[in-house]
Amino acid sequence: MPKTADSPTLFLYSTTVSDVGTVRSNNQDSSFAGEHLIAICDGMGGHAGGDTASTIAIRSLAHIERDDVRSHVRTVSAMMETSVMAAHDAIVGKAKRERKLAGMGTTVTAVALVGGYWILAHIGDSRAYLLRDGTLTRMSSDHSYVQHLIDTGRITPAEARNHPQRNVVMRVLGDFDIDPRPDIAICAAHPADRWLLCSDGMDGVLEDSTIQETLTQVSDQAECAQRLVSMALKAGSTDNVTAVIGDATLALDADAFDLPHQTPLIGGAATASLEALADIVNEPVASAPNLRHDNDSPAQRAAALSQDPDTDVEVVEPRVVQPSSLRADEDADTDTGEIPVVQKKDGRVSTDPNDPEVASAIRREQLQQRQDSRSRKFRRRIRAVVTVLLVIAAMAAAAFGAWRWSQTKYYLGEGGGVVAIYQGVNTNLFGYPLSHEVEETDIAIAQLPQSWRDQLSQGIAVDSLSEAHSHVQLIEREVENLTDADDAGAGTGASGGADDGASADPSASSASPSASATKGGAQ
Repeated sequence: MPKTADSPTLFLYSTTVSDVGTVRSNNQDSSFAGEHLIAICDGMGGHAGGDTASTIAIRSLAHIERDDVRSHVRTVSAMMETSVMAAHDAIVGKAKRERKLAGMGTTVTAVALVGGYWILAHIGDSRAYLLRDGTLTRMSSDHSYVQHLIDTGRITPAEARNHPQRNVVMRVLGDFDIDPRPDIAICAAHPADRWLLCSDGMDGVLEDSTIQETLTQVSDQAECAQRLVSMALKAGSTDNVTAVIGDATLALDADAFDLPHQTPLIGGAATASLEALADIVNEPVASAPNLRHDNDSPAQRAAALSQDPDTDVEVVEPRVVQPSSLRADEDADTDTGEIPVVQKKDGRVSTDPNDPEVASAIRREQLQQRQDSRSRKFRRRIRAVVTVLLVIAAMAAAAFGAWRWSQTKYYLGEGGGVVAIYQGVNTNLFGYPLSHEVEETDIAIAQLPQSWRDQLSQGIAVDSLSEAHSHVQLIEREVENLTDADDAGAGTGASGGADDGASADPSASSASPSASATKGGAQ
C-alpha cells in the first residue's frame, strides 16, 4: 500500500488522560499517546497483576513509536501483531515466576499511522472509535461474552449494558488458555480523522451518541479527553477510566518547514516505567496530565499556582524523563572551559594555564572526559545491540509459539480433488503456511453439494484428529443420503409415479449440509 509521490503527508498528534475512578484503589489501565502510535491497555488480575500486565503490553508496543523501525504498512502491521503476542508471552512468563501475579491479563487496542494508513491492533473489550466527517464509527469489536450474545441475537445492545456478565472477556492477553492473536485492520487515513481509544470504564457508561457529540464539538484534544473521562465518572463508572485521543493533521509541504515535535505521553500504571519507555523509544517521554476535578475552579488553580497554603488543590506537573543515554550525559562531568585550581608543592595555588602543573592538570581532565565519552558511547552501542537481539528473540519466540499452537488444530479442506484432513490452521505466518495434509479420503469434491464445497474451500476447523474423522463420517453419510434420494427419485419416475403419497422429499429426509456441519462441530 505505498503512497503516491504527490500524496499529502499526515501527522498524528495525541493526548491521554487516565483516572483511577471513585471505587478502585489503584489504576490498572495504561495508555500511550505519541506521534506515530496511540494505545490503551486495560489490565486485570488483582491489585498488582493488572498494573503489571498493562504496563508490559505498553512497553512491548512502544518501539513502534521509533522512527527507525517504521517502514512499509504490511511490515508494521506484522510487527504490531508480533509485539502483542510477545507481550502475551512476557505476561505468562512473569505470572509463572511470581505466583502472586497468577491470572493477570490485559486488553490491547493500539493504532499506528504509517505511510498514510491507519493500522489497528485489537484484543479484548477496550474500544477504538474513528470520527470522520462528523460520523463516529466503532472500529473494534469487543471480544466479550455480551458481544457474543449480541452477535447471536440473544440480547440487545441496551440489555448488554446491565447484563450480569458484561465484564467477562473471551479473548485477552495473559495467563489464560486463550488465543492471544489480535485482530489487525488497515484502512486509509484521511486529514482531520480523530481517534478515541478508551477502556470499558468509559464506553460502559457513555452512549456512542454522547461520545460522538463530545468528539465533534470539543476540538481541543486535552480538553476533549478531560471532558470524556469526567463525564464517564459522573455517569457512575465504577472502573478506571482512560481516554486516548489522536488527530491526523495535514502538512502540504513537509520539507518547507520544521515539523513540530510532540513528547509521547504515558498514562495510568505505565507511568511507573517512564525511564524504561524513554529508553525504548529513545526520546524523552512525559507522564500524562491528571484529571481536573469539579472543585478545580479557575480561582483554585490560580491559588495553587501561587502556592497558597490555604488551598487543598494539588496541581501535579507532568514528569519528563530523558532516555538513559541523555541521562548519563547529564549526570557526567562536562568540559565547562574552567581552568582547574592546582595546589603547588610550596603550598601556593595556581590557575595560570602557562604553569606546567596547571597545564598538566588540564590535559588530564580532557583525557578523562574523552575516556568517559567513549565509555558512554560504548555502553549505548551495547544497549542498542542487546535491544535489537531481544526484539529479534521475541519475534522468533512469538512465531514459534504461533506455529506450535497451530499444530494442535485440524481442519477439513480440498486436496487433489477429494476431501482431505489437514493439521494446523488454514493461514500463513510471514508467508509460511501453518498447516500440512495428514490424510486423504475417498470422498470426491465433485460428489458434494455446492454448500459443502464452499465450506471446504474455506476449511472446516476442528479441535482434534478424532473430531476430523467424525466430520468425514458425517460427510460420507450425507453423500450416501443424497445418493439414496437420487435413486429413489429415479425409481419413482420409472414406475409412473406410483406410491406418490408414500414417497419422501430427498431434501426433507436429509439435513442440510450447513446444519449438519454445525451439529458435527458440536459432537
